[in-house]
Amino acid sequence: MRRRTAMWISLALALASLPALAAGQASTSANGSTPASQAGPTYVIGPDDTLYISVWKEPDLTETLPVRADGKISMPLLNDVQAAGLTPMQLGAELTDKLKKYVSDPRVTIVVTQMNSQRVYVTGEVLHPGAMNLTPNMTVLQALSSAGFTQFANTKGIYVLRNEHGNETKLAVNYKKLIKGEGGQNIALKPGDTIVVP
Repeated sequence: MRRRTAMWISLALALASLPALAAGQASTSANGSTPASQAGPTYVIGPDDTLYISVWKEPDLTETLPVRADGKISMPLLNDVQAAGLTPMQLGAELTDKLKKYVSDPRVTIVVTQMNSQRVYVTGEVLHPGAMNLTPNMTVLQALSSAGFTQFANTKGIYVLRNEHGNETKLAVNYKKLIKGEGGQNIALKPGDTIVVP
């Protein structure tokens, strides 16, 4: 009887440890792969972004690099390369051309791991005022949910200030309609937008 009980306990412990073992194997394989991109294919790289640059079969050229304030990255063999103003595909093509002098048939992959160059700002009666990284397709409601309201926030007077081609535009936001999903109030944000909560 004791043997049978001991056997069942051993079996139960072995089965209980399987999910942890599987999770450990999954994290190991995930660490060895390319990181997930935070940007879409049309994203334009800017200063302060972080890029994972992979050159196939060239581990010495594969690295994670920040885009400097001047818009350039520094890579082995190539020194300074302009990255800001290009999409990841354009930068990959440019690096491929430049690496052909040093590597036979280079295959370059660019992944934007952190999008820090495109920001929106939230000010006024919010719990977390200041700059906020703009994620793809970010809306006013998403930014407001991250910023939070103080007890004195006037949700009837919220607006977005947008500067386009030197002209500043004030876009009113009806918060009651916004949270009900009515009337197209959930404005898609653009880099440099400022949300004001009076």
